[in-house]
Order: sequence, then structure tokens, then C-alpha cells
Amino acid sequence: QRSPLLEVKGNVELKRPLAKAASRLPLSGRRLKRGPDQMEEALEPEKKRTRGLGTRVTTTHPRAAALSSAPQTQGQTAVPKAPRKPAPRCSTAVAPVLKTQKPGPVVPVQKPGTTAAPPMVGGKKPKRPAWDLKGQLCDLNAELKCYRERKQVLDQENQQLRDQLQEAQQQALALGAERKTLEEELTRVRAQAEQGQRELGNLSARVLEQKLGTQEGLVQELQKEQLRLQEERRGLAARLGEQERRLQTSEASLSDSQEEVASLRQEAAAREAVLAEREDRLHGLEMERRRLHNQLQELKGNIRVFCRVRPVLPGESTPSPGFLQFPSGPCGPSDPPTRLSLSRSDERRGTLSGAPAGPTRHEFSFDRVFPPGSGQDEVFEEISMLVQSALDGYPVCIFAYGQTGSGKTFTMEGGPGGDPQMEGLIPRALRHLFSVAQELSGQGWTYSFVASYVEIYNETVRDLLATGTRKGQGGECEIRRAGPGSEELTVTNARYVPVSCEREVEALLHLARQNRAVARTAQNERSSRSHSVFQLQISGEHASRGLQCAAPLSLVDLAGSERLDPGLALGPGERERLRETQAINSSLSTLGLVIMALSNKESHVPYRNSKLTYLLQNSLGGSAKMLMFVNISPLEENVSESLNSLRFASKVNQCVIGTAQANKK
Repeated sequence: QRSPLLEVKGNVELKRPLAKAASRLPLSGRRLKRGPDQMEEALEPEKKRTRGLGTRVTTTHPRAAALSSAPQTQGQTAVPKAPRKPAPRCSTAVAPVLKTQKPGPVVPVQKPGTTAAPPMVGGKKPKRPAWDLKGQLCDLNAELKCYRERKQVLDQENQQLRDQLQEAQQQALALGAERKTLEEELTRVRAQAEQGQRELGNLSARVLEQKLGTQEGLVQELQKEQLRLQEERRGLAARLGEQERRLQTSEASLSDSQEEVASLRQEAAAREAVLAEREDRLHGLEMERRRLHNQLQELKGNIRVFCRVRPVLPGESTPSPGFLQFPSGPCGPSDPPTRLSLSRSDERRGTLSGAPAGPTRHEFSFDRVFPPGSGQDEVFEEISMLVQSALDGYPVCIFAYGQTGSGKTFTMEGGPGGDPQMEGLIPRALRHLFSVAQELSGQGWTYSFVASYVEIYNETVRDLLATGTRKGQGGECEIRRAGPGSEELTVTNARYVPVSCEREVEALLHLARQNRAVARTAQNERSSRSHSVFQLQISGEHASRGLQCAAPLSLVDLAGSERLDPGLALGPGERERLRETQAINSSLSTLGLVIMALSNKESHVPYRNSKLTYLLQNSLGGSAKMLMFVNISPLEENVSESLNSLRFASKVNQCVIGTAQANKK
């Protein structure tokens, strides 16, 4: 029977650490590397097969030399060796084959899993002659390049495996730390057991017999603890295996994700190519649209004249039937009217029998005639395409001409009260430009708009946008060139306000109405006695294609065109009204002379005879598109002024200006 002390020692021996099993983790990166000598040894059999066949390749890079002896890819042959011959110092040297030595047949070397190259003529691949050293050198360089590319791919794969190995090593380190903790705890328990054994050795047999039962209980507890630790160790081993399986699953998932990412990148590249192609096509279509749009406007005429008849206002006498007639267009009643017929009765004229003569009817034809019932939206719809030309880079000028009280200001600015249906051409034109510019921004175009609003009163330029102390200082504004050699005209001391929305335009129009010079005449309670010129400088740029365009849009509300007698006002200001009327008629006459000179292609155009024509010089020439609204009154008492306005507009309508050119860079 064994002694209890020996049984305790035997049980403690079971607590000693077990021999570590071989790790199932991948080897570290330094063990996977092969040195040049090992690579040379691995490739040595291939070298032996190629000795003595033709030429021998000697390179200055040991790594490249080791790779050059690797198996050839499909369609390549092994390069034979030849006795070394002195050659000039370079990265690669080739020695010719001895003439007396017959080269052996070239045996192609295949990669595993690939098919053999198709047989050549006579069952052998033709080889280069021994004297074609340059060709042999080129072949060797091609093979060297192929092996270098293969090496680069293998290095990338090796780097990926190293990253994966590093991640597995980190997990193994974590498990090792946990295992070390358990081993330290086991060591502590063993130390406690050894201490108990030393205490038992020092006790007497009597004490040992008394506490034998206690020691046996302690041994049983230690055995249970050992069993528990063994169970924990098995659990850790199982967890380690689970972690390894999860690692393999993660690697597979990572590989699938990389393939999916590569596929998505290819799809994105394809979509980008399609998008670029569509953008090019859209740009081409936009350029074609501009060209066709300009051709359409040229077919309609670079100088067009519209006639608009205002309705009878409350409190005015209704004209007699047949006073104004609007004959149907060439295609019938559905065609917009283009002719106007006005009858005039003159009591001073008579027949030979002494009876009064009948009324005389005057016929006029224009590009478009708007009867009294035409709304502001219908008028703007007719000129919206012309406003679009300004955005395409063509200077555009629109006039409102007619006697006082014929509706010129209503046509250009609209009526009071802020009713959207009563808005004039200026707010509608800018709203249209902002909308089209926003659409073209999707095609790469960016536009900027700068507005100015001036009036010409008695041949003096005033800024209608002046505020504060600058109000009433119109004499300080002068028309000047923008710079030396520049064709652009600017008004000194005038405000040029960048605008980008309708609210800003409405604020400018409200300020201009307050500053404009108005006076009461016999024709109208509130008559405009000056020419107002609203100019919008449009600048467009397509940065990616290097395209630029710039053009002004001029909207002009001319002063009343009545003759001197009906326009005079009674009272102390009679002389002032007389000077205003003379200045207005002089500038309108100059406008007619300028248009006639442009139509007749005269060498001298009298722009400087009037501040109005001088300011609008760049909007009246051959590179511009011009439209004139002739506004007339429906009242019989104004028939004389209406006939004068219609005759002047007919002369303008007969003028033809050359083809317009876009201001592009």
C-alpha cells in the first residue's frame, strides 16, 4: 500500500504543463520567403535541360536570372545556352552559338493545366539564326518582362496572404495570452500544493494522522480543479478551432466582396462612359438647336415690327364701327392677324358737287398685329424665342414706340397692383431667362446677369436705379467705352446690379418707376417724357469645353411720339414741355435715320446724333436682332398720331439688316 504522501506527490505531478502541440496557424511571412539561392535550386532542373542548346543569357540581376529559368508560358520556348564569350558591359549579353555545333530540337515547356501550342511548319517552331543576336535578345527581354509581371502578381498575392496571416497571428496572440493566464493560475495552485506538502513533512506523524482526512479532501479538490482546467483547455482548443473556421469564412467572404467591388467598378466605369457619351450628344444637340433657332429668327427677319392696339379705357368714347379693322391672315381666321385697316374722315375735303368726301381707309401690314383683346401673355409668347436668342449670344433690342397714352409703358413694365396677368415684357423676359439658364446648368453652362436702368431726358442720361444722395444727379452720367479698343459701351456713375431672381428685378422696376421723369400733357394724365432703357448684360460659360458667350438684352420704352401742338400743356411749364417734345422728336428721327442707314449699308451711321442711338449702338447693328412694338390708340380723336406712328413703323418694317452673329469666344 502506497503512502499518502506519495499519492499527493503523484497527483501533483499531473499538474505539470503538457507538451505544446504543433500550431495549426499559417507560418509567418519570413518562413514563406525564398531567397535567391533557394529559387535557383528550385529552378536548377530547368537550367540543366536548356544547357548547350543555343545561347546563354547572363543578366546583371540575380533575381531576374532566377526567374528567367522558370517554366515558359504557353507559346514560348526555352532559350538554349552557349559558351560564354566576352561582350560589352551591359545588362544582358548574348553569345553566338558555335558554327560546328548543331542545335538540338527545341522542346516547349508548358504550364500545368494549359494546352500545347499549335504545331508549326514541319512540327518544329522556327528559331532565329545564330547571327540574329538582336532578335534573340528581344526574345529574352520579352520573356524577362513576362516573368517580372508574373513576379509582381505573386508579390501582390503574397502581400494579401501576409495581411491575412497577421490577422490570424493577432487572434492567436490573444488566445495565447488567455492560455498564459490559465497556466499562471495552475502554477499558483501547484505552488499551494507544494507548500502544503512541506507543511505535512514538518508535522509529526500524530498531526499527519489527524489531518490526513483534511489533506485527502484537499487533494480531491485539486483533482477536481485539474479536471476543470482540462475542460477549460479543451474548450479553448475548440474555440481556437472555431476562430480558425471563422477566419477561413471571413477570407472567403472577403474574396467574394473584392470580386463584387471589381464588378461594381467596371459597371460604374461603363456608366460613366455612357454618361460622357450622352453629355457630348446633348451638347451637340444644344449647339444644333441654337443654330436652327437662329436660322428661324433670321427667316422671320432681324428687324421685325409688331403693332398693338390698346383697348378702350373706362370713360373714353367708343370708336365708330369700322374705324379699326383686323383682316384675317392668309390661312383664315385661325391664322394670327398681320394687317391693320384704319379709316379716316376729313371734313375739309369735298367732292365737286359740294358734298363731303367719304372716309379714307389706310392699310398697313406688319409681322404681327395684336387687337385690343390681346393679353400680356399672348404678346410675350410671340417674343419669347427672340429673348432666347440673347441667351445664345445674340444682341437683342426691343422697342415700344407710339404716341403718349398708347400703352407703351404697360407693354414693357406691366400694370400696377402686382397682378401676374398684367406683368409686362421686362419681368416676363427675365423670368424666362432665369428658367432657361437653370435648365442649361445641367448641361454645364453657367450664366450671370447684370442689370442697369437709365433714362434719357432732354439728351441727358439719368440713372433710374440711383438711391440716396445720388438721386437727381443725372448730369454726371456719360456714355463711354468700357476700355481702350473695346466696343462695349457703359454709362459712368450708373449702377450695374447683378440679379439672379424675380424679386430683385421687381425691386429694380419699382425703384425705376419712382425716379422716372413724368409730366401731365394734353394726351395723358401721367405721361412719360423720357426714353427709359433697361439693359441686361448676359454672360455664359461652359468651363469643361472652354466656351463663352456674352450679349446684351435691351428693352426700351420710348417717349411719346406726338407732334408739338397736341402735346403742349397749358400753364407756366409750357416752354419746358416744348423743349421736351423737341428733344423727343429729334431722338426718334435719329433712330429712324440710323435704321435706314443700316438697311442701306451706308458707310456712316449717325449713332452719335442722339444719346439714345449712341447708347444702343451695339444692339442696332448687323450683329443684332431688333423688334419694334408700335402702340396705337383706338380712339378716333387720335387718328392723326396713330397714322404717323403706323407710317414710321412701316418704314422700319421694310428695312433689312444683315445676318446676325453670336458673340462667342
